[in-house]
Amino acid sequence: MNNRKNTITNNLTTALSIIYLIALFWILLFKLGVRFFYMGNRNVNLIPFSEFFNSKAKIDVSELILNIVVFVPLGIYAGVLFKGRTFVKYLFIFFLSSLIVEGLQFILRVGIFDITDIITNTLGGIIGLMIFKAIEKIFNNGVKAQIFINIIAAIGTVLMISLLLLLKMNMLLVRYQ
Repeated sequence: MNNRKNTITNNLTTALSIIYLIALFWILLFKLGVRFFYMGNRNVNLIPFSEFFNSKAKIDVSELILNIVVFVPLGIYAGVLFKGRTFVKYLFIFFLSSLIVEGLQFILRVGIFDITDIITNTLGGIIGLMIFKAIEKIFNNGVKAQIFINIIAAIGTVLMISLLLLLKMNMLLVRYQ
C-alpha cells in the first residue's frame, strides 16, 4: 500500500512540475501571446546588473524579483524529483534551465539574452531548493514533505492557471495587452 501511495505522490509531483514548466515557457517564451515592442530584435547583455552601472538606465527591481520568484518552483520540484543530488548538480540544473530559456528568447526574438536574468533565475532555483530542504526538515519525512508540497502546488497551479486564463480573456481589472 505504501509503495502505491509513493507512486501516486511521485506521479502527481511530476504532473504538477510539467504543468509549471509549460506555464513557465508560455510566459517567458510566448509572452502569453502578446507582442511587445522589443520583439523581433536580438540583443545580448553579458554584463551582470549593468543597469546599476548605467546612470541613464532605469533599474527595474520588480523585474529582478519576478525573475527570482518565477524560478522558485523549479527549485522546489528539483528537490523533490531529483533527491540525493549534490548542490553543484542542482545549481547546474537551475543554470542550464535559465540558459535554455534565455537562449530560446534570443533565437526566437522574443526577448533579450541577459546574463542578469540567468543569475536571478538561478538564484530563484536555489531559494526554491532551500525552501524544499526546510519543509523536508520540518516534516522530518520526505514523503510527508512531498505530499505537503503537492497540496500547496496543486492549489497554486489551479490559481495560476485561473489567473492566466482570466488575464488572457481580459476578465480582470488589469489588462495585459
